[in-house]
Amino acid sequence: MSTNTTPTTGTSRTDYDVLVAGAGPVGLMLATELKLAGVRVLVVEERTELDTAPKAGAINTASAEAFERRGLLPAVEAVRGHQPFQGEQRRPPFVGHFGGIQVPADCVDEQDPSLRGRGPAWYVQVPQVEVERILAQRAARLGVEVRRGVAVSGFDEDEAGVTVHLRGGDDVRATWLVGCDGGRSQVRRQAGFEFPGTDPEITVRHTAGTVVGAEHLGQGWQHTPTGVYVYGPKPGQVRTVELDGPPADREAPVTAAEMEASLRRVSGADVRVPEVTFGTRFTDNARQATTYRRGRVLLCGDAAHVHSPFSGQGLNLGIGDAVNLGWKLAATVQGWAPEGLLDTYTSERHPIGAWVLDWTRAQVAVMRGDANSSALRSVVTDFLGTRDGATYYVKRISGLWQQYDLGNGHPLVGATMPDLRLDDGTRLADHTHHGRALLVDLAGDDQLAALAKSYPGRLELLRGSADGAGVSGLLVRPDGFVAWASADGAGDPAGLEAALARWLGDATSRFN
Repeated sequence: MSTNTTPTTGTSRTDYDVLVAGAGPVGLMLATELKLAGVRVLVVEERTELDTAPKAGAINTASAEAFERRGLLPAVEAVRGHQPFQGEQRRPPFVGHFGGIQVPADCVDEQDPSLRGRGPAWYVQVPQVEVERILAQRAARLGVEVRRGVAVSGFDEDEAGVTVHLRGGDDVRATWLVGCDGGRSQVRRQAGFEFPGTDPEITVRHTAGTVVGAEHLGQGWQHTPTGVYVYGPKPGQVRTVELDGPPADREAPVTAAEMEASLRRVSGADVRVPEVTFGTRFTDNARQATTYRRGRVLLCGDAAHVHSPFSGQGLNLGIGDAVNLGWKLAATVQGWAPEGLLDTYTSERHPIGAWVLDWTRAQVAVMRGDANSSALRSVVTDFLGTRDGATYYVKRISGLWQQYDLGNGHPLVGATMPDLRLDDGTRLADHTHHGRALLVDLAGDDQLAALAKSYPGRLELLRGSADGAGVSGLLVRPDGFVAWASADGAGDPAGLEAALARWLGDATSRFN
């Protein structure tokens, strides 16, 4: 296997602008963002079919809004059988759990400014395999080339690009290589990224099958001196958390006998598990790459960070990585990116990844069976049962807290764009399907129109009106984050010009 991450003699041959390793939801999301921007992209995937194993069961608000900006919410609705979104139907009694502590829905302040008017839902129940299927269909419609049954076995990097060696295929030359190949990323290992973190302390087993004696099990998440277990919500579905270290062989199949023994140890109940139809293990291994870029190699999604899936943050964190990286890498490929733009991928996304790791670590801390953790669990349970506590939890798991430091000024700067409803009946998200930056003029300001003309191919101008919007103008980056905003009746052309130069580069440079 050849892996060289130091510059060598360059070559003029280029097959693709970007090669994406991994066709899971993150790799497909990134590939479609790149293709939308006109980038030549190839996706390679070792699996020959979609991964149908049960994984994440929902996308949060941040991901739902990202899908909405690309016109994908109708496909999500179709998967859900045209059921109304969570915000439009009677909610279940709990909005989720924190380390097995269930958070009551009726305590959430739905009028909190961060929750009110934020689009489709806080959390949209849709299995990860269906998210992957929706993105695969979008990739096919856009003409993204996806090669299945092919994996990266090594690569050689030089000053002009990367020659990628494919197991099950020919060598491919690309200007950039992005590892979206999961927590055990070959790209990350071969490129030599540092991957510090904390070692696993627990083993979680999750199976579906047959359970005899289930009537002896408690309802919902149950904490015991030997661990945590939950039975359901579907019959035969079991999850156990044991606190005695990682498994000896994580890759070995989870047998019915192993699951039965684990459930009996944790629950203390007289139950039997005669068969399992699905089984998996995971741990609380929590690690993060110190940077998401080394030369012409980048990491995205689980390749950049691993953690336990408690509270369902992994898929959503990866989708956020992909939409942040996509337009920046496309701008770099096309030659109009301002200096340092690609480096903002790490500086913006790394802190969010670090927070998710700590969020999952904190949940393990309240799961332990010792007296200190039991006392902590009691305090956290009380907090999450309050209005402030439950609302805090929802804002965190929904991704609504995420904001980038894009400078001082209007409160919207650095946050995702507001859900504005224009007087012509459209919503702001309806005008972002093209994947370019958007300059919104709600005051008929000719200066904004003149500035927009300076960035053909990079910036779209939207002129209209929206009663009660509270702003007269917005500059929205391709990833949906606000880079500049002007309050009602307050022009700021100098601030806008600075924001345009910072994110869209020199107005005199030509779009390739």
